Amino acid sequence: MAGERVLVVDDDRHIRELCRMYLEHAGYVVDEAGDGEEALTKVDHEPYDLMVLDLMLPRVDGFDVLSDVRGRDQWLPVVMLTAMGDEEDRLLGLDMGADDYMIKPFSPKELVARVNAVLRRVMQGPKTGSDTRIHHPGLLINTDERFVQAGQDTLTLTPREYDLLCFLAIHPKQIFSREHLLDRVWGLDFEGDSRTVDVHVTRLRQKLMASSSPYEYLDTVWGQGYRFQPKPRS
Repeated sequence: MAGERVLVVDDDRHIRELCRMYLEHAGYVVDEAGDGEEALTKVDHEPYDLMVLDLMLPRVDGFDVLSDVRGRDQWLPVVMLTAMGDEEDRLLGLDMGADDYMIKPFSPKELVARVNAVLRRVMQGPKTGSDTRIHHPGLLINTDERFVQAGQDTLTLTPREYDLLCFLAIHPKQIFSREHLLDRVWGLDFEGDSRTVDVHVTRLRQKLMASSSPYEYLDTVWGQGYRFQPKPRS
């Protein structure tokens, strides 16, 4: 993963320097920002491959930074930093499109592992075999370009939403538990709880339903999990 550019955003200089040291040792090019306003200015002028984002920031808080970034760049992966016990903040951050999270205090070695894993998933995408297109009624997924069309609309998805949709679409009619989806889509190194899956399925279902496709795609199988099963909208 060497050479990718990472922006570390935190108002604690010690945390920024610690993250920089470990990420640079792993081969990343690292920039720092001490508040949300500085972070957005840097994103405006520099291309980044990933952002490490503290949610509690001066001037412009992390939620506003995440919202602004997602409004203009759906594909920039974001690993957010939250304080111990701020479960609602973590769920809100995931709902807004963050890809992973770390709870303070955290191990900088674990942060490097999380950054590696997120970038690996984004760059490789899910395995689809030799065919780079996945077709279902009213839905086209081009895995080469990470492009999703529902009806006549191009969907704007976060990296995690795309990976989740792609995985389910490759395995139609199969029921996957939340734990299985955490394992296959988020990875073994993800330590979040199963509600993370619920948040992403809800966001994905809303985007699909807002499209011009005349089909529904995601079923909730109560007590078991989720499945991809195209059917005409009721």
